[in-house]
Amino acid sequence: MEDAMSDTVSASATSSDLSRILDQQRAAFFRRGPPGPKQRRADLRRLKAEILKRRTDIVQALRTDFGQRSERESAIVELIPLVQSINYMIRHLGRWMKPERRHVSPYFRFGRAWVIRQPVGVVGIIAPWNYPVSLALIPLATAIATGNRAMIKPSELTPATSAVIEKIVQSVFVPEQVSVITGDTDVGAAFSALPFDHLLFTGSTAVGKKVAAAAARNLTPVTLELGGKSPVVIEPGFSMQRVASRVAFGKLTNAGQTCIAPDYILLHEDDQDAFATAYQETVRTLYPDGYAGSSDYTAILNQHHYERLTHLVRDAEAQGALAIHLGSDSSDSHVLAPILLLNVTPRMAIMQMEIFGPVLPVLTYRTLDEAIAFINARARPLALYYFGDNRLSRDKVLKHTLSGNVTLNGTLLHFAQDDLPFGGVGDSGIGAYHGKEGFIALTHARGVYQQGRFNAATLLQPPFGKLTDIITKLVLR
Repeated sequence: MEDAMSDTVSASATSSDLSRILDQQRAAFFRRGPPGPKQRRADLRRLKAEILKRRTDIVQALRTDFGQRSERESAIVELIPLVQSINYMIRHLGRWMKPERRHVSPYFRFGRAWVIRQPVGVVGIIAPWNYPVSLALIPLATAIATGNRAMIKPSELTPATSAVIEKIVQSVFVPEQVSVITGDTDVGAAFSALPFDHLLFTGSTAVGKKVAAAAARNLTPVTLELGGKSPVVIEPGFSMQRVASRVAFGKLTNAGQTCIAPDYILLHEDDQDAFATAYQETVRTLYPDGYAGSSDYTAILNQHHYERLTHLVRDAEAQGALAIHLGSDSSDSHVLAPILLLNVTPRMAIMQMEIFGPVLPVLTYRTLDEAIAFINARARPLALYYFGDNRLSRDKVLKHTLSGNVTLNGTLLHFAQDDLPFGGVGDSGIGAYHGKEGFIALTHARGVYQQGRFNAATLLQPPFGKLTDIITKLVLR
């Protein structure tokens, strides 16, 4: 740990303020060199300790920002993945850092070749509002594990949580190692335009495109964790009770404000009534006390998003959808109870954008090929969920679709697997992190070759002669 404590840059920050911090971090990176494994582990342990110390502050801040958010759910979906991820990095960091020996051509057999993974320098992290703690601090932990320095821009929509993140960072790091930048969208735009050595953004596809364009002007490599309409494909005749329970978990966690939440259902036309019944029963079992004021249910972040969701439902109803409201809403506290939408068609607005709320459209198919074609006709999703026991059908869906990660017979839980990469493809993202893939994403693979005293290259130098021709002929077989 270096000597001084960290500071933050407020909403009044200018581009020059941000550039100054970046320059200071980059200068410190070159001056001190990459930290060794012992220092990285120590930094990760101190980060983890400070997170646990401020556990109560974190869940209370989340409740303040959302207006209503379950403290238990916050611990489950924010803190557990974060702490587990840090523990995983601490355990495996030494192995990831070891140089990797590579093959040497027989003609250079007296030489040696290996790859070392070096930190790139300063990493920019832009975090979203839906999981503002874990999606800021897991990337930070990855940056620390890889030996980089970092600047974090939390969402301006969750100011109480951003304040806690600032305090955590201030208690653990100095500004030359980690800095937090708070502020509005203008500050965010200036932040994304900085010439970072790597930029990691989590958020919407629309904003991700702007971030990528800004980074491209500096040739800054990016990892974009975006979103999309993640489908749930249900095999004909599969247990609807089993499906309903696991879909409801994925859809209603954080009131559906999850980038990998099940966005819509694709099931056989004969199974729609059975699913609708099972889903309604499951939801009422999960939340027996209702929604407004519930200690287990999360509100929509703000009035804007509440009105956006209610507009999508009204639009679907106007076009013939049947909306089954599974509870009472509260506009004043922007609590939206779960809604099941039947008779949905692709032309409805709710099927044109990521929902990001507790509204679940159901579409039907006659054959599995129809379901696959429906998915492939749209932007590639961040997640895909398949429910079924028929291996051939399952493999067909996996083979003929492309998405980010997949959970079979469940939802969301691929995110919690530390040894799996997490990332999208196409409109749902670029690159991946978590686990070893996170280490790879934020380091440079530097190939090193050490020439031996004797090798064939010395025989391929001028003046050329018959021996050169013989060697060339042998090599070009």
